[in-house]
Amino acid sequence: MVERLDMLTDEYRYKILKLLESNPEISQRELARILGISLGRANYCLNALVEVGLLKVSNFRTSKNKLAYMYVLTPSGIEEKAKITLRFLAYKLQEYEMLKKEISTLKSEVVHGNL
Repeated sequence: MVERLDMLTDEYRYKILKLLESNPEISQRELARILGISLGRANYCLNALVEVGLLKVSNFRTSKNKLAYMYVLTPSGIEEKAKITLRFLAYKLQEYEMLKKEISTLKSEVVHGNL
């Protein structure tokens, strides 16, 4: 079961958990559209998160559309989201620093005519 979760990158886990935390009633179709992934992949990701206990799924009792679900982060899901957020932030900061160096190098080349 954990193997399915391993196929999800920290970026997707972070984005999915963040979206669901702020909008637990989001549809799989809307989630897929926001993330720029297929509906099948969105379904796969959600099922993987449910299997490992990071999400809980329930039907809307008041909904006329009985296929409407609500995705709620479990206590483990909230904890995992915090861990993923820290890892994702560290990755993005490292990426930012690399881009700053590359931009500096390119500017230097332009200024010194080393094109």
